[in-house]
Amino acid sequence: MKQVILTGDRPTGRLHVGHYVGSLKERVRLQNSGKFDEIYIMIADAQALTDNAEHPEKVRQNIMQVALDYLACGLDPEKVNIFIQSMVPELTELSFYYMNLVTVARVQRNPTVKTEIKQKNFEASIPVGFFTYPISQAADITAFRATVVPAGEDQMPMVEQCKEIVHKFNSVYGETLTDPQIVLPFTKSIVLHCLQRSAINILIANWLVIHTLRPPRRSLRPFPFANIAP
Repeated sequence: MKQVILTGDRPTGRLHVGHYVGSLKERVRLQNSGKFDEIYIMIADAQALTDNAEHPEKVRQNIMQVALDYLACGLDPEKVNIFIQSMVPELTELSFYYMNLVTVARVQRNPTVKTEIKQKNFEASIPVGFFTYPISQAADITAFRATVVPAGEDQMPMVEQCKEIVHKFNSVYGETLTDPQIVLPFTKSIVLHCLQRSAINILIANWLVIHTLRPPRRSLRPFPFANIAP
């Protein structure tokens, strides 16, 4: 079986030291390990709109900034496929079908969803898109047949829910989807939590990328979407 990675970030702001320590550094290590056949890194602009629907320009402006931060941290477009979520409409279509396999009660029990609802003060009025984003994540992961999902400890419930969708789908429609495994970073979540509040950005590295690197040949380009229909 091909070894495939799918990971990414929501473009709701500039990446900072917390992102580097918590995930970007690990992605570079995996990129250079030679153990993976394909690596997909997604700029999740559609998912970012689930709690920024009234500020689309904020999301739009940060797409390129996140891409520059990726390059500044050492992600190589010759080794990884960087893409924008909204440029692959099949992901939205797949999310719709997965919704038929998940109950409202199951999403409500997701610890990550419950925590983020409180953090964003959505208790009284939860946007449907935000509430169902674990299903959207499952679509992202399975569409690319990802075998490995590098993520923090806080994302473990999300990957577990994805695995449940995979098992349900395969039991109904036959063995079609790949069962992903999460890979946790070496950094403990408490360190990541503290660093995520840092205001330090990757300014110097970005400057070097803009002024010294040639435009990558494969960065942010559209790519053929695999046929995943059962």
